[in-house]
Amino acid sequence: MSGLNSTNRTSLIKPAGRRKRKEMLAIRDRLREILAEENPMTVRQVFYQAVSRGIVTKTENEYKQTVCRLLGIMRRKREIPFRWIADNTRWMRKPRSYSSLTEALELTKRTYRRALWDNQTVYVEVWLEKDALAGVLYEVTSLYDVPLMVTRGYPSLSYLYESAEDLMASRKPAYIYYLGDFDPSGVHIPEVVERDLREYAPEVEIVFERLAVAPEQIVAWNLPTRPTKRTDTRAKNFGDQSVEVDAIPPHQLRQLVREAIERHIDQHALQELKLSEAAERETLQRLVARFSEAQE
Repeated sequence: MSGLNSTNRTSLIKPAGRRKRKEMLAIRDRLREILAEENPMTVRQVFYQAVSRGIVTKTENEYKQTVCRLLGIMRRKREIPFRWIADNTRWMRKPRSYSSLTEALELTKRTYRRALWDNQTVYVEVWLEKDALAGVLYEVTSLYDVPLMVTRGYPSLSYLYESAEDLMASRKPAYIYYLGDFDPSGVHIPEVVERDLREYAPEVEIVFERLAVAPEQIVAWNLPTRPTKRTDTRAKNFGDQSVEVDAIPPHQLRQLVREAIERHIDQHALQELKLSEAAERETLQRLVARFSEAQE
């Protein structure tokens, strides 16, 4: 069930330590092409795309010593923009502050949005196993005002309980869409999430669906595999090959999420919301203008 296509193999497929400078430069060019086609992507996603295109071999050494190292060099040399690589695992904690009241009002005007799901009949959340992929999916979930819930592996009990409280507060049927690895723990995590959400929000009608990675996707999309980690305590009855959610091309990953969300949106209610939002933004603009005049 390997995702490698032998027809795509090139002379670039060599042990990392044996490549000549010219060959390494050629790999850099190919990595740049991948990111130019679609971004942002995580480093892991770039690696899997490079594997699928026969640029590097499917080993952890190639991931760390070739793809990670070269992408680091390329960013430092400004060969690719830093924003092309998504990394949501490190962030700063700081209260939002403003230089003036005018600045605060101006930002409110620019960012103001009506809560989309207030006038929809259901409540939707997207759950994701890996924090690093949050930057890849957020452009879709934010567009539709959908919470993106990142578990970072197994979520804590407190996280699940607080999430269940949010489901109860919505007072609507809840649709939960989950994306994670196809490996022993990756298959078990959503089972834990679904079980605990149902336990802590017993009055909520919950529809739980695993969007990815599914066995049929591995075959249909010819996704690159990796050996199942035998150190995983749940690996005994699992197959020899596993697939990371990072192996799914970013555009397909976003499309999965977009289609799942859009099936629940009442388009008539959405258009009414947009009209109200536009009118209220105009009101904010007038407030900003009046306040600015008063300060002159």
